[in-house]
Amino acid sequence: MATVDEARATPPFPYAIEVPDRIPKERYFDPGFFALEAEQLWPRVWQMACRLEEIPEPRDFVEYENLDQSVLVVRQDDGSLAAFQNACRHRGVKVAEGQGRCESGFTCPFHGWCYDADGTNTYVSKRGSFAEHNLDPADLALAPVRCETWSGWAFVNLDPEAPPLRECIEPFASILEAWGVDDVRVEWWNAFRLPVNWKLAEAAFLEQYHVIETHPQLVDVDRFPPRDPAAFDPQRYLAGQLRYLRTMNEGMAGMVHASDVAVAERLAADLPADALEGDYATATAAWERAYKDAVVEWHRDAGHAIVDLNELEAQGLEEPMAYCFPHFFVLPMYSSCSSYRFRPLGPEETLMEIWSLTRYPADADRLRPTPPEPLAHDDPRVPPIPVQDFSNLPRQQRGLHNRGFEYLRLSAGIEGGVANFERTVDGYLAGLPHDRLAPALREVNLNPLERPIVDLGL
Repeated sequence: MATVDEARATPPFPYAIEVPDRIPKERYFDPGFFALEAEQLWPRVWQMACRLEEIPEPRDFVEYENLDQSVLVVRQDDGSLAAFQNACRHRGVKVAEGQGRCESGFTCPFHGWCYDADGTNTYVSKRGSFAEHNLDPADLALAPVRCETWSGWAFVNLDPEAPPLRECIEPFASILEAWGVDDVRVEWWNAFRLPVNWKLAEAAFLEQYHVIETHPQLVDVDRFPPRDPAAFDPQRYLAGQLRYLRTMNEGMAGMVHASDVAVAERLAADLPADALEGDYATATAAWERAYKDAVVEWHRDAGHAIVDLNELEAQGLEEPMAYCFPHFFVLPMYSSCSSYRFRPLGPEETLMEIWSLTRYPADADRLRPTPPEPLAHDDPRVPPIPVQDFSNLPRQQRGLHNRGFEYLRLSAGIEGGVANFERTVDGYLAGLPHDRLAPALREVNLNPLERPIVDLGL
């Protein structure tokens, strides 16, 4: 692995990372670099296109857009999924937009060419006026896009040579399956327009170095060991834990669900007086064990599928965040989770979406979620925790333009997740083959928090 003193002599493209802990600022606003990402990165990666609840019935469809690409994901008559480039084979008009149902297929609104749900062309108006070489049935079908599903999500990939989805999202997939992500469903879905580069927006969630300054309400001193061990007060500790859970829940149900807060409050009220006696470490372990058991018991009593959270921890499979390159996060906390997706809208604009995903009885009706209208980053409806992140990011984006600032200087020990992510981006921009990129994907598709810079094999 390169060090600060061992830079590559010739970068493969402008603003490539030469030293792992120094990230050139131009990567976050240069139009040429943004264009290189559009050409070399996004067409070659698996992208989270939609939740399966968005297309529950045969012939339901949803449009997934990223940059200049529009893809239709369509539920087929047999329940499977298929995806197509959203362009009529006549003159390129989008045949559908948004979300809906193609009961009788798709009809181009311009000249009336028609397509079935499986993409086949079913009608060409004034067919006899076209030369035969423009009417080859195989060439008239909507262009297919690779589409695979995993645990409630549909993913698409524009690259026919890319490895299968599962190979590209490990160990992210296995970690979340162990937690039981298959059993959560959409509770709500929000979207935000951020005046920042998409990578800069993601980087804010790839480390927790910022928490103390940006989210001071999450740093409750009563939750942490006292300087004097003899001063440990179990009741103050318990009160701090409840405050933390309530704060995490405020506007962010998937982070800590309201049901989990209620379970914690009941447990705290019913705990024997001596349940948390002893030192800080003993009390913390006792509370976490009891709390996880109570969460599991409540959900199972309600008819919800949920794994044994204490057993999950014992197996070393408990993670507060799972990242899936290049634009997808899942944050499992006790019974529920949040999910984040980032899409570039321009060199200095990003669409960020947040889902709250929670557990329901197996026989509960599943409501089809409606895509939200994006809020501005400073909209008063933005939840408190994202508000704090969103207030920093535009200031950072503007600050990067200062002539005296050259590069981000990262901590190799606690901001390594940012460096690992950015260097994986570089692997794609350099045009490396998929087999060369595979080790890097396995390194970045992990919990990025407090992760050091590692050798990605690039």
